[in-house]
Order: sequence, then C-alpha cells, then structure tokens
Amino acid sequence: MLDRFPKTNIVYPHRMRDYFIAGFTFFCVAVSLVIDGSSSLEMQNLLGVIAWIFLIVLLHGENNEVRMQVAIAVAFATAGEHFASVYMGGYTYRFENVPLYVPPGHGMVYLTAVALARSGFFLTHARKIAIFVIVLCGIWSLWGISGIPEQGDQVGAILFLVFLIYLFKGRSPLVYLGAFFITTWLEIIGTAAGTWYWAKIEPVFGWSQGNPPSGVSAWYCLVDAVAIGLAPIFLDKMKRISLWVKSVKQ
Repeated sequence: MLDRFPKTNIVYPHRMRDYFIAGFTFFCVAVSLVIDGSSSLEMQNLLGVIAWIFLIVLLHGENNEVRMQVAIAVAFATAGEHFASVYMGGYTYRFENVPLYVPPGHGMVYLTAVALARSGFFLTHARKIAIFVIVLCGIWSLWGISGIPEQGDQVGAILFLVFLIYLFKGRSPLVYLGAFFITTWLEIIGTAAGTWYWAKIEPVFGWSQGNPPSGVSAWYCLVDAVAIGLAPIFLDKMKRISLWVKSVKQ
C-alpha cells in the first residue's frame, strides 16, 4: 500500500514560499485561536477581517488553479461548518456561531496542505512522513476506543479509517498528509483554548466522540478532495464563458 509513497534518493528543491505559507499559517492559527478563546465577539470579527487580508495576500503568488481550489474549499467548508456545527451540533463554537475567520481560515489551511505537499521536504521524505502519520494517528485512534479516556472516541476511529482510504485511494495523498498536520494542530489548539468543543455523543448515530476526534483530518481531506476535483471543471466553464462573451462582443 505504501507504493504510493516510493522510496527515492532524489533531493527535491526547496521553495521558501511553501515553507513560509505553512509556517505563517501554523503561527496565525495558534495566535488567533488562543485570542478567540477568551475574547469578545468584536475581536472575533476583527480576526475574520485580518484572516481575509492574509488569505488574499498569500494567494497573490499562486496560479489560477490553486486559487480556484481555495475558493471552492472555502465555499464547501463554510457550508459544512454551518451544517455540522450550527444545525447538527456536532461541535459548537463559543458564541454558537461560525466565526468570521473560519471561511478564510479554511482557505489558509487548504493552501498550507497544498504548499506542504509540493515542498521539497514532503516530496523527498514522502514515505517516512506517511508512515509517521499512519502510526501516530492509528495509536491516537486506538487509545480513543481503548476505554482509558473518560470521553471515548468511536467517531475518531472511524474517521481514521476514512483518512486511510483517502491516503491510499485519493488523487492527492501528499495534500492529505499536509492536511493532517495543519488540522491536527488547529484542532488541538482550538479545543484546548476553548474556542470550540466537540459533542461527547455524535448527534446522528450516537457514537462517542473525542474532543477533538482522532481522525478529524478526514473531514478536511473531503474538503481537499472536492476542491481538487471541481477546480478544473470550474476553470473550464469560466474559460468557455469568457470565450463566449468575446465572441458575442465581436
């Protein structure tokens, strides 16, 4: 199964832009979630404005395909947030809303996963990174259903299996690996800071759910998969519309 992550002696070139995007997003996630853990709604809204500015600036150096992927990721993830949090109650933010920084935050998270996936470090050490992620997340998932923690995590174990399917069957496994790191980081910090909390019992099937679930990165893999899959279709449609408009003007 690890054939998707072949061993290689090639040392891929490092682009500082990729590491800057990742490092900057990891830093912003930590700072903003800690601030929001005890701040006012007005401060939360200000964080949203800042996040949109940061996302727009980061996208400046990307091509149209990545920009479209980010736009789709933002739209899809935002709709998912309103359904899973506000409507279903699977997790709840402090003010029982979807904070304004969440949509651009999803864009930065997606862009970080892409940047990590194309970075020289990930390309050079893909197999080692994959093994590390599988073992770490696997141990976390087993711990969640072992009966040791007071709050069980059946949902996390199931999501871990879904994550493995994405990893070995999805079209962009390195993006999913990148998503694991940034989403695990934000989930641990966000729940620790009290910015949001996951319901102990999942509202649809009544399964136990960790805070956060161990395999939570699977949800973000779905966002990544939708963005990667739909971007070429939307770009093609936009190109056709542009050509049609030009032909009408002529």
